[in-house]
Amino acid sequence: MVKFKKKILVTSALPYVNNVPHLGTMVCIISADVYTRFLRLKKADVISVLGTDEHGTTTESIAMSMGLTPQQAVDHFFKIHKEVYEWFNCSFDCFGRTSSKENIEVTQDIFLKLHKGGFILEKEEEQMFDEKVSKFLSDRFIEGTCPYCKYEDARGDQCDKCGKLLNPTELIKPRSKLSGTTPVLKSTKHLYIKLNELQPEIEKLLEEKKETWSENAITTTKAWLNEGLRERAITRDLEWGIKVPLKGYENKVFYVWFDAPIGYIAITKEFRKDWKEWWHNSKDVRLVQFMGKDNIPFHSVLFPASLIGADDNYTIIDTLNANEYLNYEDTKFSKSRGIGVFGDDAKETGIDADSWRYYLMINRPEKTDTKFTWKDLQEKVNNELAGNLGNLVNRTLTFINKFSDGQIKEITEHFDYDEDIEKILEAYEKIELKKALKQIMSLSKKANQYFQEQKPWEIIKSDVKKAENALAVLANMIKDLAILVQPIMPSISDNIFEQLNLERLYSLDLLKNKISNHSIGTPKVLFKKLEDEQISELQEKFSGKQIKLPKEDKEPENDKSKLTQTKEALSKFDLRVAEIISVEKHPQADKLFIEKISLGDEQRTIVSGLVGHYSAEELVGKKIVVVYNLKPAELRGVLSQGMLLAAGQGKKVGLVLCPDAKPGTKLMFKDVQMNPEKEVSIDEFFSVELRAEKGKVFAESIELIGAKTTIDKDLEGKVK
Repeated sequence: MVKFKKKILVTSALPYVNNVPHLGTMVCIISADVYTRFLRLKKADVISVLGTDEHGTTTESIAMSMGLTPQQAVDHFFKIHKEVYEWFNCSFDCFGRTSSKENIEVTQDIFLKLHKGGFILEKEEEQMFDEKVSKFLSDRFIEGTCPYCKYEDARGDQCDKCGKLLNPTELIKPRSKLSGTTPVLKSTKHLYIKLNELQPEIEKLLEEKKETWSENAITTTKAWLNEGLRERAITRDLEWGIKVPLKGYENKVFYVWFDAPIGYIAITKEFRKDWKEWWHNSKDVRLVQFMGKDNIPFHSVLFPASLIGADDNYTIIDTLNANEYLNYEDTKFSKSRGIGVFGDDAKETGIDADSWRYYLMINRPEKTDTKFTWKDLQEKVNNELAGNLGNLVNRTLTFINKFSDGQIKEITEHFDYDEDIEKILEAYEKIELKKALKQIMSLSKKANQYFQEQKPWEIIKSDVKKAENALAVLANMIKDLAILVQPIMPSISDNIFEQLNLERLYSLDLLKNKISNHSIGTPKVLFKKLEDEQISELQEKFSGKQIKLPKEDKEPENDKSKLTQTKEALSKFDLRVAEIISVEKHPQADKLFIEKISLGDEQRTIVSGLVGHYSAEELVGKKIVVVYNLKPAELRGVLSQGMLLAAGQGKKVGLVLCPDAKPGTKLMFKDVQMNPEKEVSIDEFFSVELRAEKGKVFAESIELIGAKTTIDKDLEGKVK
């Protein structure tokens, strides 16, 4: 049995910061928030910790594709993550990041303790090396032809086309993403943690804590232990990461799996002076960790092994709650393919955050994978939220206003639902969040049935006291439901308390207090129903049809696939933001304008065919996108030093704009290593077809990034 502990520390697996979190990621994060809020209702001594996982190869790769440094890239995504979690009403006490100075300090300290304890081993091995840039290459910085499906842009760790996991040495014609040259195998040294020597401690941990671990966590951990724990590398040849504080390893960093979970400790240290009371206090602190099933071994084996080996009374995991996967309709979430709802998308749907929280918890993949569907969301919002809970609150309070002068009278005849409350609290305690929510909605349904049975609209005519009693019972049930559902739908609880005219001081103690002789507030509709047309539009919007994907490559006939050729062509372009300073008609051509543009530190003249589409006055001040390195050309006697981009739809033309960017800002294409030529010809530029969709510019599926773009007049079509 797990002993009762005074303090409770709740964490959610740190989401990787290379993209926007999708609904599947939000399941884990909201679960941790729900449990923390429940503990606060109990007045427990609890803190919750979340942050962003910011190191590793993927960060370097995404930063390179964005034309940013890794620090700039993670700063960009950290802000997005923080905004998403705040919008979803997540209330973490400590929210930080693994690139902090605190994480550097704590990670290096734990490593040195492991090293001192004899749990670190040095090994020599061969690794791919780029001789041109003098760097060892991690898997994701190597590309080549897949040995299985012959896809020519397979990564060193996996082929995106056939899905096969790969080793870099398996690639046919491997090439470095940094220089394009063929890498060679070269000997290098790395450090390993001796997990095999720590296996007995992990076996003991599992045996002691398994009563509070989810089934998938137990199964996964047993599988690792049955295979036998092996020495595992903790260092990599990267520039971005936490440096190894050991002589001879100054140019290496820790593997992201090692420093990321240590981030929980560091984030707590950053925000709390008493952090050691939480992380160096295994006797008094119960550590509860939430995650998706793919993160189980990092939290059940690797993280606790590191802390046990460091031997400094670290707080070790007590409760491990891992959910299965949430899929989108009949496929997986994919930001690049425009498939699924991501955190930033949810805000744009018009559906409130608490309805999303409700859906993710009622559909929480606790035992098996579940899937999100728009029809299911509609059914749950309309029938369960609006039709059950919303209906109960609205009609009860409306009746009190109408028939009881807006007063909750004294209860003279009680209606017992104590057993229902006990079941809900028990489910919360066991972190059976879906079950707790179902029982809350069952209690709401029970209240609706009580309303129907009591028929206050009828008995008010013959027995006012009985009608007032029924309404008072219902008002108190609503108060209790608002308290019980507060961990899951905090804003809705606030709304209900406001309608009840109660102070928002949530506590389980309030379940025992009955409201009587109390004036309520103004009844309002709690939930807005989702209409069929709205759902159809959302289903279409997030189906991936808004992004036209390139057709799958057939067996390559040439040395380079179409996608590779497109990327190479795009890499030569130098696109920049420019502000139009002045415009005049071309003296020798009726359909041409001469525009003077500012690129920040220089000015240029370009000639465009926008006459008839814009007036000169409309153009001045617009921030446009120009092909900066287009070979200058003389047009009717005027030298044009570049070309602006515009989308054409039928006979209409709309400029590609970057209204918030500074003149001179360089743009790039996602996942393309930009290496602009000094000059490109007009034919070279038009060899790649650009198109405008939903305010963005694409070359095949590759998005133009670097600044937010809009398409004037909301046009879509070919960009020229």
